[in-house]
Amino acid sequence: MNRQRIGLILAATIGLLLAGCAVGPDFKPPAAPTTHDYTPEPVVLPSAGVGDVQQNLKLGATVTAEWWKLFQSPPLDRTLTLAIADSPTLDAARATLAQAQEAVRAAAGGLYPQVDLGASASRSRAALIDADHGSRVENLFSVGPLVSYNADVFGGTLRLVEQQSALADFQNYQLGAAYLSLSGNAVTQAINIAAAREQLAATDAIIKADQQNLELVRLSVQAGKGAPADLLSAESQLASDQALVPPLQQQLSAARDALSVLVGKAASEWQPPEFDFTSLTLPTDLPVTVPSQLVHARPDILAAEAQLHAASATIGIATANLYPSISLTASWAQQATTTAALFDASNGLWSVAANLTAPIFHGGTLRAQERAAEDAFSAQLATYRQTVLTSFQQVADVLQALDHDAQLVRAQQYALDTATASLRLAQDSYAAGAGSFLQVLVAQRIYGQARLGYANAKGQRYLDTAQLFVAMGGGWQTAEPTVSSNR
Repeated sequence: MNRQRIGLILAATIGLLLAGCAVGPDFKPPAAPTTHDYTPEPVVLPSAGVGDVQQNLKLGATVTAEWWKLFQSPPLDRTLTLAIADSPTLDAARATLAQAQEAVRAAAGGLYPQVDLGASASRSRAALIDADHGSRVENLFSVGPLVSYNADVFGGTLRLVEQQSALADFQNYQLGAAYLSLSGNAVTQAINIAAAREQLAATDAIIKADQQNLELVRLSVQAGKGAPADLLSAESQLASDQALVPPLQQQLSAARDALSVLVGKAASEWQPPEFDFTSLTLPTDLPVTVPSQLVHARPDILAAEAQLHAASATIGIATANLYPSISLTASWAQQATTTAALFDASNGLWSVAANLTAPIFHGGTLRAQERAAEDAFSAQLATYRQTVLTSFQQVADVLQALDHDAQLVRAQQYALDTATASLRLAQDSYAAGAGSFLQVLVAQRIYGQARLGYANAKGQRYLDTAQLFVAMGGGWQTAEPTVSSNR
């Protein structure tokens, strides 16, 4: 074995023997929460009334990746497929994740010897010892490998790799959060379209009732039984209710445009399906992940944990900077004054060197950096705890909202039934000359409020159901190969 190989192997072996110790704290994920419930009292969803779906909470169940399929709407399924395939938001998140993964590979490269090839050529003029002979022009050619290695004695490079890996995990969870946000927003806008159309249908029914009242008053006036003022009141009520239509149409247009953007299309290029509540089935069994597992299901909580891990590794990096650093180099070079003799074995030169640098005085900078890293970890730990608390609050809010939604739907259904009967009775009494038109107007306003109230309550129940799936994490871990938990 020649001296060149001996030098290279010696340098690499010494470096590998020195490496292996990593100063600083070893990261431990925060313990799972000990709480068993999201609300003070367990939520049991009540009946929403005759003819409405009875929903049930399934404690401990998990959410599937394509949770929107529980609404049993093929148009909704096709819309989500388009959104996931063409979303610029997901494309950006995927590219950012790929960038973070390359940063891990770049940091890991520092754990290995670095091999470079150097070559040089120079021409110089030197004075001869005997001044009478003047000077001499010389050429010098050199070529050979150089091996360098920074021995990671105290694990600074290992902690850097750990930090970059944690940041890559963070970007992975950010991709999961983007997927969850996209699917949740797309379903929300589809429900908004259905809700706006439901309210427009309710408004159309109200306007038809106004038109019936107007015709009823017109016949009464023509028969000499009604007052002309009643005719003006009926026309005024009709105009007032017709004014409800443009804002609802604007809501419908805004929901359609928002869904187009989520699909990755301009509003002029793609129009969403005409969603309505007859094509969307309200899911009956609603999965509720227990609190101890929710912290492993929601991407925002996992992202906060990954940032906490990165902050822990940063402490190790700052601590390693307080200790000496050792670098090893080995080189072999062929040198000659002519290119013909450059690769002659007798012209080979080799060298092996070790350098140690130990910090002595930096004005307190290194210690301050270590303390700053510790403070950053404490801050991130508080952020993690706040993220967990906020997620639990969101789940509690939506569970209680579903409880109240069922109660509201049942109450609005009863209000609509009684208002419809009251309006019919008032119209019949006025037509028979036994009642005033004021009674008809009062009954009409109550009917209109009840009709719109029921439509709003119905739409809100669908929205809160979708929000529960999102609050539970939306099954993002199994959504696609590039979106997966590293647990």
